[in-house]
Amino acid sequence: MDAEKFGCLDRAKRIWAVGAIHGETEALKALHGELLPRFQTGDRLVYLGNYFGDRLTATKILDELLITRRKLMAAEDISEPDAFVYLRGAREEMLTKLLQLQFAQNPSEVMDWLLTHHMGGVMESYGTKPAMARAIAREGTVSISKWTSDLRRRINNHPGHAALLNSLRRAAFTREGSLLFVHASVDISRPLNMQKDNFWWDNGRFDDINAAYYGFSRIVRGYDHANRGLRLNHPNTATLDGGSGRGGTLNAVCFSPEGDVRDHLSVHSG
Repeated sequence: MDAEKFGCLDRAKRIWAVGAIHGETEALKALHGELLPRFQTGDRLVYLGNYFGDRLTATKILDELLITRRKLMAAEDISEPDAFVYLRGAREEMLTKLLQLQFAQNPSEVMDWLLTHHMGGVMESYGTKPAMARAIAREGTVSISKWTSDLRRRINNHPGHAALLNSLRRAAFTREGSLLFVHASVDISRPLNMQKDNFWWDNGRFDDINAAYYGFSRIVRGYDHANRGLRLNHPNTATLDGGSGRGGTLNAVCFSPEGDVRDHLSVHSG
């Protein structure tokens, strides 16, 4: 597998997975406050995407992710540089499209779609107004390129943000091949490296998976478009989305390398 696209959780004794955050900074801080004391030597940590939500908290969320990584890295005999994997969620995929707007065939339509899917909050978090972005999207390629370059500069001005966004992976798996971690879904008729956008856009059939997929005995996802809540009892799948950012809970679940649930943390979101 391409290491630029997929994360490998190597030599994992346990794997902590965090569901969709949706911009809930305080819930994430509270969750980290409970998770850090439980993190053990050999543990791995994977975030399952959709860090951004409807609120103007994009910069705070990324700061919190980076701070927590530094805290765990500073703990003696606890964490290694490859102990963390961050998946790309639908919101982060939208940000990528936003930063490539000058290449779109219909940039004004793309911008309108992105703004209806809450990208305005991300723009404002980095100090640029959605109304201005909408107006620039109706201008020529040169104006749009200048605007996207300015947004990149604003992201770069926040230490660690660009590096974190550039490190996002499409999916992650354990070296032994028992667990697969995805954002929203997977098309079981296709191999892992042929999924394209299937990781981000739920096909509605995730809960119907009832057998191993290419050797993965359990698939864990962080976001459920239908917002049906936390589900851990299915033998071949697990959904960690408790509705964070939508009046529900933010969840972190600890799995054994074989896919058994070892621990579970849940914090109510705003």
